[in-house]
Amino acid sequence: MSELFPPVDHQSVKSGHRFKRLRAVPFRVVLPNLVTLLSLCAGLTAVRMGLEGRWEWAVGAVALAAILDGIDGRVARWLKGTSKFGAELDSLADFVNFGVAPVLMLYLWMLQLHPSFGWLAVLAFSMAMALRLARFNVMSEKPLLNWQKDYFTGMPAPAAALNALLPLYINTVIEIPHTGAVALIIAAYVVFIAFMMVSTIPTYSGKTIGARIPRERVIPMSVGFVLIVAALISYPMQILALVSIAYLAYIPFGWHRYNQLARLSTPTVEQESDADMETESEA
Repeated sequence: MSELFPPVDHQSVKSGHRFKRLRAVPFRVVLPNLVTLLSLCAGLTAVRMGLEGRWEWAVGAVALAAILDGIDGRVARWLKGTSKFGAELDSLADFVNFGVAPVLMLYLWMLQLHPSFGWLAVLAFSMAMALRLARFNVMSEKPLLNWQKDYFTGMPAPAAALNALLPLYINTVIEIPHTGAVALIIAAYVVFIAFMMVSTIPTYSGKTIGARIPRERVIPMSVGFVLIVAALISYPMQILALVSIAYLAYIPFGWHRYNQLARLSTPTVEQESDADMETESEA
């Protein structure tokens, strides 16, 4: 017990070896972390709504978590409040919000009708999400070309979570029969989304959309944005289903465009030999 509560060394205190006072943290650094914690609360609330069978509320909570996840990073950059702690907290919150909550919802809704393969799909999705987030953290330190910043390697975490819930969206439009065969098909779809997360297939990020808006397009884009938000509020499941299908359908076109840009940015053998000859002549 004496090792747990060692006596105070008064000599070290008198000689000036005191505890250093903790420095105050600026609020601009704390604010993005608060947004991240709000997104974590939304993800956990989605699990509760799923346990209660309130599927529209559960989907809304996951969508809210995705919106807050997109906000916290931008807020940190705007306020110049980025920190290593915030990055780690964001990854942990993303794993719960997008790697655990959506597949638990699907398991409670349908996958439990085929418990063996259904639970394997849940595990595969969660493990893929953990690997995806770990790879993203490592690759975020790698310098990229300007055009590469418009693409993710694999499907990003929020998109994977929202696309995994596509069967739940469709169920509100066309009632899906609750059978073991259907559960097996949905489990295979979840495994496909898990594969997309850990794959190296490039997916368009859309980060640069809206960075610069021409003056003549400000009003039309504002009206279109308001209409989209109104449609999302009035028909949330239908709009999410359409967006998810459009996102999945665009992946091959984005992949093709990425390969085109990669070929254009990679110098050919002739260009490299010409460059070597120029450097030799200059020498």
